[in-house]
Amino acid sequence: MSTTLIPSEHGRSWPPPSSPWVMKQVWHDLLFAHWPVPVEQLRPLIPPALQLDTYDGQAWIGVVPFRMSGIRPRWLPALPWISAFPELNVRTYVTANNKPGVWFFSLDAANPLVVAIARRWYHLPYFHARMSCREDGDGIIYASHRRHRGAPPAAFIGQYQPSGPIFQATRGSLAYWFTERYCLYAVDSQRRLFRGEIDHPPWPLQIADARFATQTMTLPLGVSLPATPAFLHFSRRQDVRIWSIQPVAE
Repeated sequence: MSTTLIPSEHGRSWPPPSSPWVMKQVWHDLLFAHWPVPVEQLRPLIPPALQLDTYDGQAWIGVVPFRMSGIRPRWLPALPWISAFPELNVRTYVTANNKPGVWFFSLDAANPLVVAIARRWYHLPYFHARMSCREDGDGIIYASHRRHRGAPPAAFIGQYQPSGPIFQATRGSLAYWFTERYCLYAVDSQRRLFRGEIDHPPWPLQIADARFATQTMTLPLGVSLPATPAFLHFSRRQDVRIWSIQPVAE
């Protein structure tokens, strides 16, 4: 399948869906922490229907803590008790039918209702966790401890902050490859592949500094990461539209 490119140096490389979006969200205070991981270590963890995406032959894992607000369906207002909470995802990068996207190994969230809905309707590996996210000057102090029944333990405790000016990643750069992805992939209990499209402006990124007291989010995968990530990026805010997931033709 060919991809229709949008002639832009930044941002998405194919048009958003013509059908109506179903949900809006606002993402705040994101840290994109990335480590290189051997292809042969990640490939067995990805469904066969997906291609593991690489940059110059190198595969990557990202650990991304942030917080959400303003979560609402298309025709409803945001409800205070379910529309704002911290979330932390562990991810790698994949491709199907020429659409590069994100594969989530896990998504920890502090709202058990949202966890249940996302697991059922989006087939995503959400886990309930006890989480906190608070500002400390320009930086963020973040903690997450997984509490999901029957799930392996995983925790993240750290502090991070921006350390450079805001920029938009240029197409072809590693920062663009990490962040400018406009769909996610998931499989259901019968191993059928789905794609969920999203849309947002190009990411306003900053180089970041971070210190991790605890980082065991990838241990349930059998992947042990060095204490220091290879790349750190920060983004203060992103406004996102989300579409329903759809089956991917194989």
